[in-house]
Amino acid sequence: MKYFIFIAFIFCFYSVKAQHYFGDPELDQSLVAIDANARLDFGAFRSDISIGYNVTEKKIDYLSAEIGMSAGDIFMTVELAKITHKSIDQVVEVYNVHKGKGWGVMAKELGIKPGSPEFHALKDQARSNGNKAGKYNNGKGKAKGKS
Repeated sequence: MKYFIFIAFIFCFYSVKAQHYFGDPELDQSLVAIDANARLDFGAFRSDISIGYNVTEKKIDYLSAEIGMSAGDIFMTVELAKITHKSIDQVVEVYNVHKGKGWGVMAKELGIKPGSPEFHALKDQARSNGNKAGKYNNGKGKAKGKS
């Protein structure tokens, strides 16, 4: 049974990772972390993205439910829209055409070249969002003790 769970975990990890393939291992890892963190509490992720990118929660729900985007995909969509000064709908159009090729191809299609300042900004922002481990966790934190 443990073997089956391990295989299922590996399959899920690589399925998510392949979905986000950007060609930059650090960025790919950040997108996988964004997905993992958002699975802990999608509502908090939605709120964070809504406030941080001035996007309605309804739009985020649409991207998730109707377009089928993971949290990492949603992050990439709003971040690329911000960096390229394009609408979210324009980025979604590129996503729908090129999603099987990965975000690297989509970023190039939107005008972001590997190694460019825009690429580094995207990578830094993804790292920052991916490092929010536990931020979306509604579990109990440290209890405040009496002094």
